Parts: sequence; C-alpha cells; structure tokens
Amino acid sequence: MTIEVLLADDQAMIRRGLRLILEDQPDISVVGEAGDGAEAIAMARRLRPDVCLVDIRMPKLDGLDVTRALAGRGVTDPIPVIVVTTFDLDEYVYGALRGGAAGFVLKDAGPALLTEAVRAAHNGEALVSPSVTLRLLKHLTENEAMPRGRAQQSPQLSGRALEVVRAIARGRTNQEIAAELFISLSTVKSHLSGIQTKLGVRNRTEIAVWAWENRIVESTSE
Repeated sequence: MTIEVLLADDQAMIRRGLRLILEDQPDISVVGEAGDGAEAIAMARRLRPDVCLVDIRMPKLDGLDVTRALAGRGVTDPIPVIVVTTFDLDEYVYGALRGGAAGFVLKDAGPALLTEAVRAAHNGEALVSPSVTLRLLKHLTENEAMPRGRAQQSPQLSGRALEVVRAIARGRTNQEIAAELFISLSTVKSHLSGIQTKLGVRNRTEIAVWAWENRIVESTSE
C-alpha cells in the first residue's frame, strides 16, 4: 500500500526537498503541494491524502489553523497532520498538538526521521520520533509556554498505567517501555489503549502533553 502525502509549505525549495526525500521511498507518494494554509485545506479535503505535512508558518492561514481544520476534535473523518517546524524559532508547536496535530518533525531532522514520522502517522502509532517529542516538551515546559493552572485531578490510572504514561512523556518507544517494565509489547499496547480512553486523548503525543501539563513528569526528568 502506498502512503499518499500532501505537502504544505510556502517555500518551493522546502517542498521540493521534502518531495525528493519522501518519493525516494517505495511506499510513499506525494499527491499534492500547497503554498499557503488555505490552499492546503482545500487540497486536503479534495485529495484526502493519508498524511499531511504542514509548515506552521504560512500565508493566509498558518499551520495551527490548518491543523484544527483537518484534525481538530470536532472534525469528522480527520486527516493525520504532522507539523514541520524550526525548533529554535517556533514555540507554536504546543498549540498545534492541542489543536489535533499527530506530531511534528524538525525541518533539519533528516530523511530517516521524516519517513518514520509519515509511516507512524499512517499507522496511527508513534507519530514522531520519541526523542524529538521529549526535547520539545522539555523546551516548552522550561520556557513556560505551557499554560499554568491546568493541572486536574488524575483519572483513575493504575500504578502501572502511570508508569507507562511517565515512560511515554520521557520519549520511550513501546519496545523500550516493555523492556523497562518487564511486560510484553501487547501489554504495553493494551495499557496505551486504556490510558487514551481514560484521559480522553487520541494518541501518545497527547498522552505526553497531558503528563507534562499535569506535572506527572517534571522537566528535570531523564
């Protein structure tokens, strides 16, 4: 099965580079390119790609608007959106994640991470490299980009489920969580499903955001 991807970035050179990387893979095909946010939404709704790669800063509508329009909570039949950003300059990624983005990659992340993110988003699993997720969450926490006073009473999560939550927030993969907690991979996946249901979130990225918002994991953690 070929994964169909829509690229949205206002710089033609960036789009060209992303296309070359993605179409070098036998299972990925770029089905369209958009140069601004409004065009990205229109093309995504018309073409229905499997994954959208969206720059967070674009003319007309920015990546946050595009993310909410294509993958927000009220969207019927949402399309997975991965935000592409320049880490050192952009602190809007947290808003993108809360707006429904499946994950994010850095513009200088390299071909391996980019293709990993696309495949993961298509599979509904770890949508970005866990180490990159960890770096961003730490950055946002340390710079107080996350809103204060949002901590809520924790849902009834078991001790083992909270261990899984902490591991996700530290950027661990499912395989690493299984090894660290001495449980099977299927048990990890079962915990993830239960955690998502109890927290009312849609993916492991949102689990990580919830953990950092509610100080389940502090910024000084590993």
